[in-house]
Amino acid sequence: MRSTSPVVDPADDPPPGARQLARGITATWWYTVSAVAFLELFLVLVWTLQALAVPGDATAAFVVGVGGLIWWGSTIVLLADYRHRLDAEPGIAWTRIALPLLIAVGYGIAGGLVLDSWLLALMPIAQSVLLLNWPKGVRLRMVVLTTVVLVLVAVADAARGATEIALPGWIPALYAILIPAMSVSSLWWWDVLVTVDRARASEARLAATQERLRVATDVHDLQGHHLQVIALQLELAERLMRIDPDAALEQLRAARVSVDEARQGTRDLATRFRSVPLGDEVANARDLLAAAGLSVEADIAPDADEAPSSALGPVIRETTTNVLRHGAGRRARLDLRRVDDGWRYEVANDVVTGVATHPVGSGLDGVRRRISEAGGTLEIREDADEFIVSVTVPRSDVSTADGQSR
Repeated sequence: MRSTSPVVDPADDPPPGARQLARGITATWWYTVSAVAFLELFLVLVWTLQALAVPGDATAAFVVGVGGLIWWGSTIVLLADYRHRLDAEPGIAWTRIALPLLIAVGYGIAGGLVLDSWLLALMPIAQSVLLLNWPKGVRLRMVVLTTVVLVLVAVADAARGATEIALPGWIPALYAILIPAMSVSSLWWWDVLVTVDRARASEARLAATQERLRVATDVHDLQGHHLQVIALQLELAERLMRIDPDAALEQLRAARVSVDEARQGTRDLATRFRSVPLGDEVANARDLLAAAGLSVEADIAPDADEAPSSALGPVIRETTTNVLRHGAGRRARLDLRRVDDGWRYEVANDVVTGVATHPVGSGLDGVRRRISEAGGTLEIREDADEFIVSVTVPRSDVSTADGQSR
C-alpha cells in the first residue's frame, strides 16, 4: 500500500539520534526498576506467607502484607529519585528521602514486633538505605557491611528460636539477606550503561568539534595566505600610484588575480567537504543508525563511489534523519545498487504501529524536487509495518549534478 511520508520537521525536534538514544536508556531503566520491584514484592509475599503460617492470629499477616506494600511504594520513590540525581549532581537530598526512610523504619519495627524477627526489623531499613545515591566506593562498603549484619541478625534469630533451622524457615531469611546486594547490582549495571552512553555522546561531540576545527584551520590557512598577498599588493600599488602608474596598475591586476584565486580556493575547499563518496555516505548512515541502537542491514554495491553523490547524498542524509526521528527504533535496511536505468537507493525502517501517518514534510519535499531535477524518481510507500523510501537516478546525472553543484 502507498501512503504519504510521516516526515515532519518541527523546529523544536531534537537532533538526529537523540530521541532514539533516550528511548533506549529509558527502556533499560524500566528493566532495572522492574527487577528491583519484583524482588521486593516477592520478599514481602514470602514474609506474609510466613506470617499466615502462624496459627490463630491474622494481625501479623495483615501488618506484614499491607505494611510491606506501603514500604514497597516508598522504595519506588527512592528509585525515581536515584535516577533523577544520577543525571544531576551526586549526593543525597535528605529532604526528599526523609519520608521513604521513615516508612522503612516504621515497617521494620512493626513487622519485626509482630513476627518477633530482628531480621525483618532490619531488612527494610537496609534495603531503603542502599537505594540511595551513595558516592563511588561507599556503596560497595555499605553492601558488604549490611550483608554481614543481616547474616549475624539471622543467626541471632535462629539462636533464640525466632527462625526455624529447617530449610522452609530459612527461605524468607535468605531472601532478606540477599535482596540488598541484588538490588545494588541492578543499579550498578544501570550506572555502567549511563556511563557508556555518555562516553559515546562525548565521543560524537568530540568528533564533530575536531571536524569543525579542521575546517576552520583549512579556511584560515587558505584565506589568510591570499588576504596577506592581496594586502601587500594593494599597499605596493598605493605607493607606486604617484611615481609609476603603470606598475601600480599591474599590482592592482595582480591583486584581482589573487582575489580570483582565493575565491576558487574557497569553492574547491567547500566542494571537497561536500563531495563525500556515496559508499562512505551509506556507511556513515549505517554506523549512525547502529549507534542509535537499531539493527541495521546494509547492502552497498562495490562500485558505489561511482554513483552521483550530488543527487543521492542529500537523500541518504535526509532519510537517515527520518528513520531516527520517526521510526520505531528497532531495525532499518539500506540498499544502494546499480539498476538498468541508473542507480537505486532504498531505505526501509519499522514504524510505530497504531500511529497515524503525518503529511510529507519539507525534508522529503526537498528530496523530491532535487531528484526530479536530476531526472530521477522518488517512491514512498508503506508495506505492512515498514516505511520505505526508494530513489532512482539515471547514470547521466553525474555530469548534470556536478554542473548544478558549481
